Amino acid sequence: MTTAALVLVSALTLTLGELGIPLAEIPSALSGGAEGTSAFVLERLRGPRLATAIIAGALLGISGALFQTVTGNPLGSPDVIGLGAGAGAGVAVISLVFPLIPSSIGAVLGAGLATVLVYVCTGRGFRSPARTIIAGIAVAALSYAITQYVVSTHLRDAASQLAAYLVGSLNAVNAQDVVVTGIALGVILPAAIAFSRDVSMLEMGDDTASGVGIDPNRTRTIAVILSVFAAGASVAAAGPVSFVALTAPQIARRVIGTSHVSIVPAALTGALVLAVADLAAQQVPFVEGLPVGVLTLGVGGIYLGYLLVREHSKGRL
Repeated sequence: MTTAALVLVSALTLTLGELGIPLAEIPSALSGGAEGTSAFVLERLRGPRLATAIIAGALLGISGALFQTVTGNPLGSPDVIGLGAGAGAGVAVISLVFPLIPSSIGAVLGAGLATVLVYVCTGRGFRSPARTIIAGIAVAALSYAITQYVVSTHLRDAASQLAAYLVGSLNAVNAQDVVVTGIALGVILPAAIAFSRDVSMLEMGDDTASGVGIDPNRTRTIAVILSVFAAGASVAAAGPVSFVALTAPQIARRVIGTSHVSIVPAALTGALVLAVADLAAQQVPFVEGLPVGVLTLGVGGIYLGYLLVREHSKGRL
């Protein structure tokens, strides 16, 4: 069902609007037979944007699924622990200090540092939902402060472009972003699938996992590293798009009716969520032209509030 919905959204993204490719020309366009306007739209405008949305969304879905499972926390995600904000700060600092280094490296380094800070600040790793959220808010605030300082004092000329990026935007993506995120997905997805059994065993408790030969600490470390790289690769292309990593695994689990880690469904759901948000940003009145991160931030904020209330009612916060 998710796959069919993703195909439908992809078709709508390519065909709607004044520059839309006629539906009858889609098969030939995708096989390399497009010419004129259709070729330009597919290769330069909507094609790279759609592909990046799908791949970046899938990476965020994988990141969220891994993180929520190893922490045993439905509120655990790159957004809540400030990973996205840290990645944005990494990009800003790299742009200032080492302008010749690709921004993707700064995104990954910033995301990793933010994750380490939250881990240390909680005093209990990622096992306490309340402490994780509080530490994540603090790390995100610090990251935003660093970013705003860099933008305000040193990168004034690039402030407008960087501001859109820091919200999360697909407006300026190109074929290079598709290649980079595609390579990241090609590496991370098989690794996450191969590792999913060990990660799932953690949901039964450390003692049970140890009893079947799984090292809980090693498993958590590897899963968090994969999660950080997945989110960092997504942020490098599309900026810190909020709440996709939080919502995609939750939606996927409800659709397939399981409580276990579901890497592929979470990836597909993340791709669908981001593709739908980008379609709305291109075609829906009143939100047309907005950075895609603004839409996911609004919807995801409501969903986060729902999760907080639900977890509090269950006595988990």
